[in-house]
Amino acid sequence: MSRPFILGLTGSIGMGKSTVATMLRELGVPVFDADAAVHHLQGPGGALLPAIEAAFPGTAGPNGVKRQELGEQVFGDAAALKRLEAIVHPAVARMRESFMIEHMGEALVVFDIPLLFEKGHGADLDAVAVVSASAEVQRARVLARPGMTPEKFAHILSLQVPDAEKRARADHVIDTGLPLAQTRAQVVALVAAIREKNPLR
Repeated sequence: MSRPFILGLTGSIGMGKSTVATMLRELGVPVFDADAAVHHLQGPGGALLPAIEAAFPGTAGPNGVKRQELGEQVFGDAAALKRLEAIVHPAVARMRESFMIEHMGEALVVFDIPLLFEKGHGADLDAVAVVSASAEVQRARVLARPGMTPEKFAHILSLQVPDAEKRARADHVIDTGLPLAQTRAQVVALVAAIREKNPLR
């Protein structure tokens, strides 16, 4: 059975992935946002709150997961993190399956996966697009965020696959260090090329 072309979208912190995801949506491309799915499942009235509270008492309430409390129970504890992932990952996978069923008639869908390379999530993808900019642009963007410090930024970078390696492993690289119109032109060209090769409709 024919199905949409599945493009994975990823990139390190501050590289402009959210901006590119918005551009894709503006072009009518369905985008599955893994982070947004987790926030939905763990937010107010979220489906995973009872299971998370049972596994990590005191970490969930009417307003959703208490991120600080959950972080304190999970941070630095590999076994606890595995328990949490065993609750979250299957639920996200079910949401992704529903998304695919809903958009089966599309030529192209995108999976927005921040830690695609770090967590090895590329198995069911047809190609991967990495958003990238220079280290200087990245640093300036990230340090402009509220509450961000050079130390926090360095720590986050240490947990991510280096940008150069992501670029080397990507099928497509979208340069976000350019004016927005030029980045958008790259996105438009990529979408057009994929739709042309996979004309489901």
